[in-house]
Amino acid sequence: MARSLYEWLWQHEFWLPPGITWEDMQETEDIHYPQPRDLLLSIPFALILVVIRCAFERAIALPLSSKLGVKDKQRPNAQPNPMLETFYSTRSKNPEEGEMISLAKQCDLPVRKVERWFRRRRNADRPSLSKKFCEACWRFTFYITAFFTGLAVLYDKPWFWDHRECWTGYPQQPLQPSLFWYYMLELSFYWSLVFTLPFDVKRKDFKEQIVHHAATIFLIGFSYCANYIRIGTLVLVIHDASDCFLEPTKIFNYMKWKQTCDILFMIFSAVFLISRLVIYPYTVLYNTYYYSMEIFKPFFGYYFVNTLLIILQLLHVFWSCLIIHMVYKFILQGTMEKDMRSDTEESEKDEEREKTQEKEKNGITCFSNVTSNSYIQRNGSEPLNNRTHLTNGHVKER
Repeated sequence: MARSLYEWLWQHEFWLPPGITWEDMQETEDIHYPQPRDLLLSIPFALILVVIRCAFERAIALPLSSKLGVKDKQRPNAQPNPMLETFYSTRSKNPEEGEMISLAKQCDLPVRKVERWFRRRRNADRPSLSKKFCEACWRFTFYITAFFTGLAVLYDKPWFWDHRECWTGYPQQPLQPSLFWYYMLELSFYWSLVFTLPFDVKRKDFKEQIVHHAATIFLIGFSYCANYIRIGTLVLVIHDASDCFLEPTKIFNYMKWKQTCDILFMIFSAVFLISRLVIYPYTVLYNTYYYSMEIFKPFFGYYFVNTLLIILQLLHVFWSCLIIHMVYKFILQGTMEKDMRSDTEESEKDEEREKTQEKEKNGITCFSNVTSNSYIQRNGSEPLNNRTHLTNGHVKER
């Protein structure tokens, strides 16, 4: 059964244009074509990248965060409560109002204290600022390395300047060693992101990130097997271009360098919108959909690759809407809004408001005392603590 499945999966009709079979893709001593088994090398390479990342964050990024003044916010700890901890771990981290009231009765605590406990407990699970800084440093290091590696590999390639060259001689396009290692570098990195996904900073677009990683891995893998490597290299370079500005924007944001952060954010926004909404559709989508038809007729791989590329474009539109909204706020307010993808600590929204309300209540109490004393003074009398009673019944003013 496994052999039948293998033979069905690797039918040349799926992977190659009409009229081309796997026999036409046989290697010689001088000509090498992409082999599907090569993709297995990306798994151990990804594990190596995970190890390098851990060493980089501990030995370089974390000490650097301390020297640059990145300090973790002091968070009040939730007091130990076995019943609430059990509910938090097994049922829900954000209970509804009815559940909150029930828990308050069971613990013999005010509902407000139970709400505060859950809020502090959720904040305790959120990543620290230094963790975000280390993650941004690692990604910046990789993206800048990958981007310039891509430029070094592609600057002398004809399809980098004339996109029709992506299909010249397709699919019998020999695999060059530089393209192989560039592909392995990128594929291994995205596999490493999948491996570390449970431990990385989770943002509001977590689901979209999973879809993005899956689509990217499938796209890289399929493009390698079907020898879409030329168009694949263009996709990789275009994506790395804007990411090179995103991560340093985060880094300077964590460092509280507001002006530098704002400038980098505007540069990133311009590069992202131009590369993902203008260059990508023309260089990749139009090229793959239209120019490729000049060489071969549509087949399964043609439709599959275009589907994956369109999924990436839909994600580009989603993120572009968020960026445009942030740019709009920046123009109106003159300052960059917090990253809408980030999960803001609740203490910044709720606990501070509670403290403000308590201060206001204390202020009202003091104000009431002051006005009461003023009312007494306006009526010709003073509090007893401002007067001294004598033994003869007369009152002597202090």
